[in-house]
Amino acid sequence: MNNRKSNHAMKTPTNSTTEAPTMYETENDIPKSARAELNTLINQRLADVIDLQLQLKQAHWNVKGPNFIGLHELFDKIAEEVESYVDEIAERVVQLGGIAQGTVRMAAARSRLEEYPPTIADGSAHVEAVARALSTFGREARVSIEEANALDDADTADLFTGVSRGIDKWLWFVEAHSQAST
Repeated sequence: MNNRKSNHAMKTPTNSTTEAPTMYETENDIPKSARAELNTLINQRLADVIDLQLQLKQAHWNVKGPNFIGLHELFDKIAEEVESYVDEIAERVVQLGGIAQGTVRMAAARSRLEEYPPTIADGSAHVEAVARALSTFGREARVSIEEANALDDADTADLFTGVSRGIDKWLWFVEAHSQAST
């Protein structure tokens, strides 16, 4: 056993005058106060969508049962699509002069999605959990459309309209696995 101390010391936060500003200057014509509110809103959705993507991967990795291959591939396909939403949402924050707050720790601390059940395996349990996560995020995306419109930002509203439409499509695909009548 090696008793030497690690060369990798934990970094502690420091207060520095070189810290990044809350908002960067930009020629974007949306008023700074509205951009600040939009950045808060969009960073909240960023936390949610990062959590959603990782919940989909959790389902993809752990699904079991007679519908394994279909669900395994479906969850992976949705996770790939959601990854594009992560990027679009994060980039919108930066376009408005903000800082995208998208680390896993930041997302975990802020996400409004329920914790994904870590011990489920059965395909039907994953279908239920994924549907719940998708519907929660879809609802939050629609709220974001309204809030962006109230702040006179049609572009952010449009971004979330597209995201909402995509999430609704994937929710339909997932729920179809539990809606068949017997």
